[in-house]
Amino acid sequence: MTTLVICIDRSGAIGRATNVPMPVAGWEAVRSLVTDAGLSDPEDASVNCLLESLRVARDLRDEREEAVVAVVSAESDSAVGADRSIAAQLDDLVDRYDPRAAIVVVDSAEDEQVLPIVESRIPVDSVDRVVVRQARDIESTYYLLKQFLADEQLRSTILVPFGVSLLLLPALFYWFSPAEAVAGVAGLLGAALLYKGLAIDRFVAGMPERVREALYAGQVSIVTYVVAGGLALVGGFFGVLSASELGETPALVGAVEFVYAAVPWFAVAGVTAAVGRLLDELIRDEGIRTPYLNLPFVIAAVALVVRGFAGYFLAQEAIIDPFELGGVAVGPVQQLAAFIVGGIVVSLVGVKLASDVGTETLEDVIDADRETDGK
Repeated sequence: MTTLVICIDRSGAIGRATNVPMPVAGWEAVRSLVTDAGLSDPEDASVNCLLESLRVARDLRDEREEAVVAVVSAESDSAVGADRSIAAQLDDLVDRYDPRAAIVVVDSAEDEQVLPIVESRIPVDSVDRVVVRQARDIESTYYLLKQFLADEQLRSTILVPFGVSLLLLPALFYWFSPAEAVAGVAGLLGAALLYKGLAIDRFVAGMPERVREALYAGQVSIVTYVVAGGLALVGGFFGVLSASELGETPALVGAVEFVYAAVPWFAVAGVTAAVGRLLDELIRDEGIRTPYLNLPFVIAAVALVVRGFAGYFLAQEAIIDPFELGGVAVGPVQQLAAFIVGGIVVSLVGVKLASDVGTETLEDVIDADRETDGK
Protein backbone atom coordinates (compact mmCIF):
# COMPACT_ATOMS: atom_id res chain seq x y z
CA MET A 1 0.00 0.00 0.00
CA THR A 2 1.41 3.37 -1.06
CA THR A 3 1.49 6.64 0.86
CA LEU A 4 1.50 9.66 -1.41
CA VAL A 5 3.54 12.63 -0.17
CA ILE A 6 2.10 15.60 -2.06
CA CYS A 7 3.68 19.04 -2.29
CA ILE A 8 0.92 21.49 -3.21
CA ASP A 9 1.61 24.74 -5.05
CA ARG A 10 -1.71 26.58 -5.51
CA SER A 11 0.00 29.75 -6.75
CA GLY A 12 1.56 27.90 -9.69
CA ALA A 13 5.03 29.34 -8.97
CA ILE A 14 6.82 26.00 -9.42
CA GLY A 15 5.23 25.28 -12.77
CA ARG A 16 5.96 28.77 -14.11
CA ALA A 17 9.57 28.76 -12.86
CA THR A 18 10.51 25.33 -14.27
CA ASN A 19 8.16 24.92 -17.27
CA VAL A 20 7.77 21.24 -16.32
CA PRO A 21 4.42 19.55 -17.03
CA MET A 22 2.50 18.76 -13.85
CA PRO A 23 2.10 16.57 -11.89
CA VAL A 24 5.66 15.47 -11.18
CA ALA A 25 6.06 12.20 -9.28
CA GLY A 26 8.99 10.08 -8.21
CA TRP A 27 12.09 10.70 -6.10
CA GLU A 28 14.49 11.55 -8.93
CA ALA A 29 11.96 13.67 -10.81
CA VAL A 30 11.14 15.77 -7.74
CA ARG A 31 14.82 16.13 -6.78
CA SER A 32 15.57 17.41 -10.27
CA LEU A 33 12.60 19.77 -9.95
CA VAL A 34 14.06 21.17 -6.72
CA THR A 35 17.28 22.02 -8.55
CA ASP A 36 15.45 23.75 -11.40
CA ALA A 37 13.17 25.71 -9.05
CA GLY A 38 16.06 26.72 -6.78
CA LEU A 39 18.19 27.94 -9.70
CA SER A 40 15.22 29.89 -11.07
CA ASP A 41 14.38 31.65 -7.77
CA PRO A 42 16.48 30.73 -4.73
CA GLU A 43 14.35 32.95 -2.45
CA ASP A 44 11.07 31.19 -3.30
CA ALA A 45 9.54 29.35 -0.29
CA SER A 46 8.35 26.63 -2.68
CA VAL A 47 11.92 25.28 -2.77
CA ASN A 48 11.67 24.56 0.95
CA CYS A 49 8.32 22.91 0.41
CA LEU A 50 9.82 20.59 -2.21
CA LEU A 51 12.74 19.69 0.04
CA GLU A 52 10.36 18.98 2.93
CA SER A 53 8.38 16.62 0.69
CA LEU A 54 11.57 14.70 -0.13
CA ARG A 55 12.49 14.53 3.55
CA VAL A 56 9.07 13.17 4.55
CA ALA A 57 9.22 10.53 1.80
CA ARG A 58 12.73 9.52 2.87
CA ASP A 59 11.65 9.15 6.52
CA LEU A 60 8.72 6.96 5.48
CA ARG A 61 11.02 4.75 3.43
CA ASP A 62 13.42 4.47 6.39
CA GLU A 63 10.46 3.09 8.34
CA ARG A 64 10.02 0.50 5.58
CA GLU A 65 6.84 2.11 4.27
CA GLU A 66 6.23 2.48 0.56
CA ALA A 67 6.05 6.16 -0.26
CA VAL A 68 5.84 8.19 -3.44
CA VAL A 69 6.66 11.89 -3.49
CA ALA A 70 4.74 14.07 -5.94
CA VAL A 71 4.22 17.73 -6.79
CA VAL A 72 1.02 19.37 -8.04
CA SER A 73 1.07 22.97 -9.24
CA ALA A 74 -1.77 25.14 -10.46
CA GLU A 75 -1.94 25.91 -14.15
CA SER A 76 -4.32 28.86 -14.09
CA ASP A 77 -4.31 32.37 -12.65
CA SER A 78 -7.93 32.28 -11.49
CA ALA A 79 -8.84 30.61 -8.20
CA VAL A 80 -11.40 28.27 -9.76
CA GLY A 81 -9.11 27.35 -12.65
CA ALA A 82 -6.19 26.70 -10.27
CA ASP A 83 -8.27 24.41 -8.07
CA ARG A 84 -9.63 22.50 -11.05
CA SER A 85 -6.15 21.94 -12.50
CA ILE A 86 -4.92 20.66 -9.13
CA ALA A 87 -7.95 18.35 -8.90
CA ALA A 88 -7.16 16.92 -12.35
CA GLN A 89 -3.53 16.35 -11.35
CA LEU A 90 -4.63 14.58 -8.17
CA ASP A 91 -6.91 12.32 -10.19
CA ASP A 92 -3.93 11.45 -12.40
CA LEU A 93 -1.82 10.55 -9.35
CA VAL A 94 -4.62 8.44 -7.86
CA ASP A 95 -5.06 6.51 -11.12
CA ARG A 96 -1.31 5.99 -11.41
CA TYR A 97 -0.41 4.89 -7.85
CA ASP A 98 -3.72 4.02 -6.13
CA PRO A 99 -2.47 5.35 -2.77
CA ARG A 100 -4.06 4.33 0.53
CA ALA A 101 -3.34 7.70 2.20
CA ALA A 102 -1.68 11.04 1.61
CA ILE A 103 0.59 13.39 3.51
CA VAL A 104 0.13 16.96 2.34
CA VAL A 105 3.04 19.40 2.44
CA VAL A 106 2.26 23.12 2.05
CA ASP A 107 4.15 26.35 2.60
CA SER A 108 1.30 28.86 3.03
CA ALA A 109 -2.28 29.28 4.19
CA GLU A 110 -3.31 29.64 0.54
CA ASP A 111 -2.05 26.14 -0.23
CA GLU A 112 -4.00 24.74 2.74
CA GLN A 113 -7.24 25.80 1.07
CA VAL A 114 -6.73 22.96 -1.41
CA LEU A 115 -6.89 20.42 1.42
CA PRO A 116 -10.61 19.62 0.92
CA ILE A 117 -9.89 18.77 -2.72
CA VAL A 118 -7.24 16.28 -1.64
CA GLU A 119 -9.45 14.79 1.07
CA SER A 120 -12.24 14.21 -1.44
CA ARG A 121 -9.94 11.82 -3.34
CA ILE A 122 -7.45 10.40 -0.82
CA PRO A 123 -7.57 10.01 2.98
CA VAL A 124 -5.16 12.59 4.44
CA ASP A 125 -3.07 11.30 7.37
CA SER A 126 -1.10 14.48 8.03
CA VAL A 127 -0.58 18.07 6.91
CA ASP A 128 2.95 19.45 7.08
CA ARG A 129 3.22 23.22 6.79
CA VAL A 130 6.66 24.57 5.96
CA VAL A 131 7.53 28.12 7.00
CA VAL A 132 10.98 29.54 6.36
CA ARG A 133 12.51 30.15 9.78
CA GLN A 134 13.78 33.64 9.04
CA ALA A 135 10.39 34.78 7.75
CA ARG A 136 8.06 32.96 10.18
CA ASP A 137 6.83 36.06 12.01
CA ILE A 138 6.52 38.10 8.83
CA GLU A 139 4.56 35.42 6.99
CA SER A 140 2.28 34.74 9.95
CA THR A 141 1.55 38.48 10.24
CA TYR A 142 0.86 38.67 6.53
CA TYR A 143 -1.72 35.90 6.60
CA LEU A 144 -3.35 37.29 9.72
CA LEU A 145 -3.72 40.65 7.99
CA LYS A 146 -5.03 38.93 4.88
CA GLN A 147 -7.71 37.09 6.85
CA PHE A 148 -8.56 40.28 8.71
CA LEU A 149 -9.06 42.24 5.51
CA ALA A 150 -11.18 39.43 4.08
CA ASP A 151 -13.65 39.71 6.99
CA GLU A 152 -16.22 42.32 6.00
CA GLN A 153 -17.55 42.78 9.53
CA LEU A 154 -14.09 43.41 10.98
CA ARG A 155 -13.30 45.84 8.19
CA SER A 156 -16.40 47.90 8.92
CA THR A 157 -15.75 47.79 12.67
CA ILE A 158 -12.06 48.73 12.69
CA LEU A 159 -11.00 50.25 9.39
CA VAL A 160 -13.95 52.61 8.86
CA PRO A 161 -13.61 54.43 12.23
CA PHE A 162 -9.84 54.71 11.78
CA GLY A 163 -10.29 55.99 8.24
CA VAL A 164 -12.82 58.64 9.32
CA SER A 165 -10.53 59.69 12.18
CA LEU A 166 -7.55 60.09 9.86
CA LEU A 167 -9.67 62.21 7.51
CA LEU A 168 -10.78 64.43 10.39
CA LEU A 169 -7.30 64.93 11.85
CA PRO A 170 -6.15 67.62 9.36
CA ALA A 171 -9.30 69.67 9.90
CA LEU A 172 -9.10 69.33 13.67
CA PHE A 173 -5.42 70.33 13.69
CA TYR A 174 -6.33 73.39 11.61
CA TRP A 175 -9.18 74.58 13.83
CA PHE A 176 -8.03 73.38 17.26
CA SER A 177 -4.87 72.75 19.22
CA PRO A 178 -3.05 69.40 18.78
CA ALA A 179 -4.18 68.22 22.22
CA GLU A 180 -7.84 68.99 21.48
CA ALA A 181 -7.60 67.37 18.04
CA VAL A 182 -6.10 64.15 19.43
CA ALA A 183 -8.66 64.10 22.23
CA GLY A 184 -11.51 64.50 19.77
CA VAL A 185 -10.22 61.70 17.52
CA ALA A 186 -9.68 59.41 20.51
CA GLY A 187 -13.22 60.09 21.67
CA LEU A 188 -14.57 59.33 18.20
CA LEU A 189 -12.67 56.04 18.00
CA GLY A 190 -13.77 55.04 21.49
CA ALA A 191 -17.41 55.80 20.73
CA ALA A 192 -17.27 53.87 17.45
CA LEU A 193 -15.67 50.81 19.05
CA LEU A 194 -18.15 50.84 21.94
CA TYR A 195 -21.01 51.25 19.46
CA LYS A 196 -19.99 48.01 17.76
CA GLY A 197 -18.58 46.20 20.78
CA LEU A 198 -21.73 46.63 22.88
CA ALA A 199 -23.94 45.64 19.91
CA ILE A 200 -25.69 49.01 20.01
CA ASP A 201 -25.88 48.93 16.22
CA ARG A 202 -28.00 45.75 16.36
CA PHE A 203 -30.25 47.28 19.00
CA VAL A 204 -30.74 50.43 16.92
CA ALA A 205 -31.35 48.39 13.75
CA GLY A 206 -34.06 46.33 15.47
CA MET A 207 -35.70 49.30 17.20
CA PRO A 208 -38.15 50.23 14.39
CA GLU A 209 -39.43 46.67 14.17
CA ARG A 210 -39.91 46.44 17.94
CA VAL A 211 -41.70 49.78 18.04
CA ARG A 212 -43.98 48.75 15.20
CA GLU A 213 -44.86 45.46 16.88
CA ALA A 214 -45.50 47.23 20.16
CA LEU A 215 -47.82 49.75 18.51
CA TYR A 216 -49.79 47.08 16.70
CA ALA A 217 -50.02 44.97 19.88
CA GLY A 218 -51.32 47.91 21.93
CA GLN A 219 -48.68 47.61 24.65
CA VAL A 220 -48.98 49.96 27.61
CA SER A 221 -45.19 50.21 27.84
CA ILE A 222 -45.07 52.37 24.70
CA VAL A 223 -46.85 55.18 26.56
CA THR A 224 -44.86 54.70 29.75
CA TYR A 225 -41.59 54.69 27.81
CA VAL A 226 -42.47 58.03 26.25
CA VAL A 227 -43.40 59.42 29.66
CA ALA A 228 -40.17 58.03 31.12
CA GLY A 229 -38.16 59.68 28.35
CA GLY A 230 -39.82 63.03 29.08
CA LEU A 231 -39.15 62.69 32.81
CA ALA A 232 -35.51 61.84 32.12
CA LEU A 233 -35.16 64.96 29.98
CA VAL A 234 -36.69 67.05 32.77
CA GLY A 235 -34.26 65.50 35.24
CA GLY A 236 -31.31 66.24 33.00
CA PHE A 237 -32.50 69.83 32.56
CA PHE A 238 -32.86 70.45 36.29
CA GLY A 239 -29.52 68.74 36.93
CA VAL A 240 -27.68 70.99 34.48
CA LEU A 241 -29.53 74.04 35.84
CA SER A 242 -28.57 73.21 39.42
CA ALA A 243 -24.94 72.58 38.49
CA SER A 244 -24.71 75.85 36.56
CA GLU A 245 -26.02 77.82 39.56
CA LEU A 246 -22.97 76.83 41.62
CA GLY A 247 -20.75 79.18 39.67
CA GLU A 248 -16.98 78.67 39.81
CA THR A 249 -16.72 75.28 41.50
CA PRO A 250 -14.65 72.16 40.76
CA ALA A 251 -16.03 69.93 38.04
CA LEU A 252 -16.48 67.06 40.49
CA VAL A 253 -18.72 69.17 42.74
CA GLY A 254 -20.78 70.20 39.72
CA ALA A 255 -21.20 66.56 38.71
CA VAL A 256 -22.36 65.62 42.21
CA GLU A 257 -24.86 68.51 42.20
CA PHE A 258 -26.17 67.31 38.83
CA VAL A 259 -26.66 63.81 40.24
CA TYR A 260 -28.35 65.13 43.39
CA ALA A 261 -30.86 67.19 41.42
CA ALA A 262 -31.48 64.75 38.57
CA VAL A 263 -31.63 61.39 40.37
CA PRO A 264 -35.25 61.79 41.66
CA TRP A 265 -36.48 62.48 38.14
CA PHE A 266 -34.42 59.65 36.69
CA ALA A 267 -35.81 57.30 39.36
CA VAL A 268 -39.39 58.29 38.60
CA ALA A 269 -38.69 57.78 34.88
CA GLY A 270 -37.23 54.32 35.51
CA VAL A 271 -40.11 53.29 37.76
CA THR A 272 -42.62 54.53 35.18
CA ALA A 273 -41.00 52.48 32.41
CA ALA A 274 -40.78 49.42 34.67
CA VAL A 275 -44.44 49.70 35.69
CA GLY A 276 -45.48 49.88 32.04
CA ARG A 277 -43.53 46.70 31.29
CA LEU A 278 -45.13 45.06 34.33
CA LEU A 279 -48.60 46.00 33.10
CA ASP A 280 -47.82 44.40 29.74
CA GLU A 281 -46.90 41.19 31.58
CA LEU A 282 -50.19 41.27 33.49
CA ILE A 283 -52.27 41.91 30.38
CA ARG A 284 -50.54 39.11 28.51
CA ASP A 285 -51.80 36.71 31.21
CA GLU A 286 -48.66 34.59 31.15
CA GLY A 287 -47.66 35.10 34.76
CA ILE A 288 -45.69 37.87 36.40
CA ARG A 289 -41.99 37.19 36.03
CA THR A 290 -39.92 38.10 39.08
CA PRO A 291 -37.46 40.48 37.35
CA TYR A 292 -40.25 42.74 36.06
CA LEU A 293 -41.97 42.80 39.47
CA ASN A 294 -38.78 43.52 41.38
CA LEU A 295 -37.35 46.11 38.95
CA PRO A 296 -39.32 49.20 40.20
CA PHE A 297 -38.19 48.54 43.78
CA VAL A 298 -34.58 48.09 42.68
CA ILE A 299 -34.67 51.39 40.80
CA ALA A 300 -36.16 53.22 43.78
CA ALA A 301 -33.63 51.64 46.18
CA VAL A 302 -30.64 52.56 44.01
CA ALA A 303 -31.97 56.10 43.59
CA LEU A 304 -32.26 56.51 47.37
CA VAL A 305 -28.70 55.33 47.94
CA VAL A 306 -27.24 57.49 45.16
CA ARG A 307 -29.19 60.52 46.34
CA GLY A 308 -27.96 59.91 49.88
CA PHE A 309 -24.30 59.79 48.87
CA ALA A 310 -24.65 62.87 46.66
CA GLY A 311 -26.32 64.77 49.50
CA TYR A 312 -23.57 63.71 51.89
CA PHE A 313 -20.82 65.08 49.66
CA LEU A 314 -22.71 68.34 49.04
CA ALA A 315 -23.36 68.76 52.76
CA GLN A 316 -19.64 68.32 53.44
CA GLU A 317 -18.97 71.14 50.97
CA ALA A 318 -21.69 73.26 52.67
CA ILE A 319 -23.56 73.54 49.38
CA ILE A 320 -26.86 72.27 50.81
CA ASP A 321 -28.23 73.07 54.24
CA PRO A 322 -28.47 70.35 56.92
CA PHE A 323 -31.79 68.53 57.10
CA GLU A 324 -33.94 69.38 60.16
CA LEU A 325 -36.36 66.97 61.78
CA GLY A 326 -38.57 68.34 64.56
CA GLY A 327 -36.27 71.31 65.03
CA VAL A 328 -33.24 69.08 65.41
CA ALA A 329 -30.55 69.28 62.73
CA VAL A 330 -29.60 65.95 61.17
CA GLY A 331 -25.94 65.66 60.30
CA PRO A 332 -24.64 64.46 56.92
CA VAL A 333 -23.63 61.07 58.31
CA GLN A 334 -27.04 60.43 59.89
CA GLN A 335 -28.75 61.60 56.70
CA LEU A 336 -26.62 59.24 54.59
CA ALA A 337 -27.35 56.35 56.95
CA ALA A 338 -31.09 57.06 56.69
CA PHE A 339 -30.98 56.99 52.88
CA ILE A 340 -28.98 53.74 52.88
CA VAL A 341 -31.38 52.08 55.31
CA GLY A 342 -34.32 53.32 53.24
CA GLY A 343 -32.81 51.85 50.09
CA ILE A 344 -32.25 48.49 51.77
CA VAL A 345 -35.81 48.44 53.11
CA VAL A 346 -37.30 49.25 49.70
CA SER A 347 -35.16 46.53 48.10
CA LEU A 348 -36.27 43.96 50.69
CA VAL A 349 -39.90 44.89 50.16
CA GLY A 350 -39.45 44.31 46.43
CA VAL A 351 -37.83 40.92 46.99
CA LYS A 352 -40.60 39.87 49.37
CA LEU A 353 -43.36 41.01 47.03
CA ALA A 354 -41.70 39.32 44.04
CA SER A 355 -41.40 36.02 45.91
CA ASP A 356 -45.07 36.14 46.99
CA VAL A 357 -46.71 37.33 43.79
CA GLY A 358 -44.16 36.46 41.12
CA THR A 359 -45.81 33.17 40.12
CA GLU A 360 -49.37 34.48 39.96
CA THR A 361 -51.11 35.40 36.75
CA LEU A 362 -53.67 38.12 36.14
CA GLU A 363 -56.42 35.50 36.19
CA ASP A 364 -55.25 34.30 39.62
CA VAL A 365 -55.38 37.83 40.98
CA ILE A 366 -58.91 38.39 39.61
CA ASP A 367 -60.13 35.07 41.02
CA ALA A 368 -58.70 35.93 44.42
CA ASP A 369 -60.44 39.30 44.38
CA ARG A 370 -63.73 37.65 43.49
CA GLU A 371 -63.41 35.16 46.31
CA THR A 372 -62.70 37.99 48.73
CA ASP A 373 -65.72 39.95 47.52
CA GLY A 374 -67.91 36.84 47.86
CA LYS A 375 -66.94 36.41 51.44
